[in-house]
Amino acid sequence: MAEPLRRAAAAEPGLIDGLPRVSARAAPPAAGLADLIAAGVPIVLKGLFAHWPALAAGQAGQLPAYLKGLDRGAPVPVMEAPARTLGKFGYGIDLREFNFTRRSARLSDALDRILRLAGEENAPHVAVQMLPLAVQMPDFVAQNPMPLLPADVAPRLWVGGPVHTRTHNDRDHNLACVLAGRRRFLLFPPDQVANLYVGPLDNPPPLSLVDPEAPDLARFPRFADALATARVAFLDPGDALFLPRYWWHHVTSLSPFNAMVNYWWGDDAMGVEQPHDVFLAALLAYRRLPPAERGYWQAMFETHVFAEDGAAHIPPSQRGPLGEMRASERAALRQRLRTAFLKS
Repeated sequence: MAEPLRRAAAAEPGLIDGLPRVSARAAPPAAGLADLIAAGVPIVLKGLFAHWPALAAGQAGQLPAYLKGLDRGAPVPVMEAPARTLGKFGYGIDLREFNFTRRSARLSDALDRILRLAGEENAPHVAVQMLPLAVQMPDFVAQNPMPLLPADVAPRLWVGGPVHTRTHNDRDHNLACVLAGRRRFLLFPPDQVANLYVGPLDNPPPLSLVDPEAPDLARFPRFADALATARVAFLDPGDALFLPRYWWHHVTSLSPFNAMVNYWWGDDAMGVEQPHDVFLAALLAYRRLPPAERGYWQAMFETHVFAEDGAAHIPPSQRGPLGEMRASERAALRQRLRTAFLKS
């Protein structure tokens, strides 16, 4: 157990700011995207979207006016949390509910409300989140192209006041581009799930129950181990963060007005090859087995799914599904599984 971090987290509110920083580098050409993904670690990219008129508007303090000029009047998703939440968007008392409400409004009206509430005491916390720009503001996409990603990867807009989004992860790779304000990303590797005390899977997205800015280590002692693996990224306007899929992240908007565009891509597997759905099927298949049988299947997974050489003793041509399958073999296995699942 990370005892020094346990004591520090209990005594030092600024512990997050002192964590190791995510590395930064100049933005690569589009051909370098595969290398970023293969490396599998978060990285801050500099200069990636320096040519965007949206960034210039943000740096000049004119982003609300720029966005209003592109608004076509369609309703947008708006989240609002009461002042008592301190802007920490997360679960309510019942983990089946959240501590914020969702509604629709015109973007121009939502922006006016966000700006009007900035600096007010005991004001609610308002944010527009996950606005699909290609659908609702196509002129933004045309004026602010992303050179690193394929054209079919669509951006989403996030605008709000000083809000905190509780620790969660994504099934996709994530590229977050800050247009206005300053953001802090607290990051944990994918394997820290047990130390983050994540909430119910059937109320997506599942969130960590721990407030990393004021962790209750008596209630969540393993969170100290998560902190020992954590790193932090501070993003200014013009900075982008590449976040590989499954990395846990707690996001804090640090300015009275904040805006970010992000891109999700990569979660394109379907059917019996979709990892999340197969995981849910595994919950059905293995959780209620006797301990000895669960131990057998755990060993099978560790040997033949997660190890690299579990079938090294079998000639390559005779490994079947334990080896590199040809396209026809993969198709046959998919069909076999579909038939098996249809029987349930």
